[in-house]
Order: sequence, then structure tokens, then C-alpha cells
Amino acid sequence: MRQNDNFLIFGRKPVEEILSNKAKEIDKIFVKNSIAPNSYNNISETAFKNQIPLVTVPDKKLERLVGKVNHQGFVAQLSKIKYLDFFEWIETNALTSDTAVLFLDGIEDPHNLGAILRTAAAAGISAVMVPTQNQSPINATVFKISAGTAGRIPVIRVHDTNQGLKDLNLAGFSLVALDAGAEHSVWDTDLKGPVAFIIGNEGRGVSKQVIKKCDTLIKLPMEHSVESLNASVTAALISYEWKRRLT
Repeated sequence: MRQNDNFLIFGRKPVEEILSNKAKEIDKIFVKNSIAPNSYNNISETAFKNQIPLVTVPDKKLERLVGKVNHQGFVAQLSKIKYLDFFEWIETNALTSDTAVLFLDGIEDPHNLGAILRTAAAAGISAVMVPTQNQSPINATVFKISAGTAGRIPVIRVHDTNQGLKDLNLAGFSLVALDAGAEHSVWDTDLKGPVAFIIGNEGRGVSKQVIKKCDTLIKLPMEHSVESLNASVTAALISYEWKRRLT
């Protein structure tokens, strides 16, 4: 069924089935909070293995999602795209000086996410990475704002931000955060890949915890006392500056 732009599967068996066969298409799984965790170990273990958020919620939340049906305490929210695993992706994509990804640090507005995916696809960004927490799902709104391009660029899901940054570092990526308080300008920074550009949350920007793990902090020069730009605008500018230097 569809509810609030999302495609939802409910009932224990249907959720187990979709989890077994199409885990990469699941955004998150909701479980009734009165159900004992040890009674659905198979679901929680498979969800964790596939980096799918599992959220315990009251019955009223499940009812708001799927209505007064026999959901048995289990609801899976499906994505509009198929998520990829990071290491599976790099196994099939040679990493070169022309490789660049956008790593999204808590983009919660679906309109921003859709715009970022559209720009990333247009600029030829190699992939977009999203954590499972504090991140807008790729729902119908995101897909519409992206003008359908959300399905044309690899979207990599990581269990959490810290793990994603560790994976990038292990694979040889430079971690470059866009931060308004940075000392260095984008104009003065080498953008050769493999590089991951970190785009921060709409309100707070790149988190302090993430900034500590980055190799370089850069800023976009701004005039007239403008302090910051929208996350999707920031992503667009860095994507096209990176693309410009490839030519």
C-alpha cells in the first residue's frame, strides 16, 4: 500500500519475505515496541547486515502508517531506488583521480535530497552516499524533485556516518568537508580524486564530529555578509567546480 509518498509492506511474513529477497530496496523497518526483541532476531540480524534502520514504535504509529489492518507489529517502508553497498560498488568501479562522491551528513529535507541527486547526476558525480540515520528516505517526493534522475546515479547506503567515513578512508578517498568557517577556499584546494565531498545538514552544517575526521575543510567564497547557502546549492557548486577542473 501507499501512504504519505511511501510504499509500505506490512505483516511479519511479508516483511521477512521482502527482507530476504529485496533488502536493498528497503528504507527502514518499523516494529511494534511491545514485541520482545528476541522474538524477531532473524529480522533484526538481517536488517543490520543490510544496513537497514529498525525502529521500534507504538502501535498508534503503525496504525498511522498502514491504517487499521492486521500488521502484526511489522511494517517495511520501501525506497524508490535500489541502494548499493560501498565495497560492492568499488569492486565494480575503478577508483581514479576522476572519482568523486557526495557524502550527505544528515540531509533531512526531501526537496534538498532530490535536488542534490539531480545535480550529482548532471555533473557526473560517481555516487552519492547516505547514512541510515537522520537522513531523508528516497520517497516519491525526492524522486519527483530529482526529475527521475534519482535512479540514474548510484546511491550507497552506510550503516552510520562514522563507518561510512572509515570505509572511504580505507578505500583511499580524501575527505573534504564544505564548511563556512573553513580557512581555505574551494578555489585554492586540489579537488583531484578519489575524493568525497561532505555536504552538511540544512541547519547545522557538517557536524563537529565529522569535521574532526576530514582531511580538508573548504569554504565557498561569499559576499554581502551571506553566511551560508542551501545544502543543495552547496552540493551543486562543488560538483560543478569539480567537473570544471576535469575538462
